[in-house]
Amino acid sequence: MKRAMMMALMVLGMATLAQAQTNEWFTDLPKAQSKAASEKKTVFMDFTGSDWCPPCKALKKNVLSSPEFEAYAKKNLVLVEVDFPKSKPQSEELKKANEELSKRFNVEGYPTVILLSPEGKELSKATGYGGESPKAFIQKLDTAAKKEKAS
Repeated sequence: MKRAMMMALMVLGMATLAQAQTNEWFTDLPKAQSKAASEKKTVFMDFTGSDWCPPCKALKKNVLSSPEFEAYAKKNLVLVEVDFPKSKPQSEELKKANEELSKRFNVEGYPTVILLSPEGKELSKATGYGGESPKAFIQKLDTAAKKEKAS
């Protein structure tokens, strides 16, 4: 009985730790930029159709939820989700803000990933997901961010 209780506590502890390692995703770009500026990080924007777009779902499952991406993001990025769901409820205010961001950044397909400096300068933009591994995806992000720092 004690052993079963200890195992249950261990599993609960590991689940709590895993949850604690999940990065915060903003839906408000100005707040994300403010945080990025104070922490000297890059803003990562994911324009997604989270509940209907197969490549968006694959990107989230294969890359954005991976331990490698989570660790990289925690150290280097402030994350922003700009979602255009079909079934998931959103406030009218969030829908309007997301539509304005889509127009501002000329988003023409999903997923679209955009890296920004904290000041709002576009560093890179990529549309679609071709099945890259977390390592390859992170390498692209790192290259774009380093170009900005070098200039």
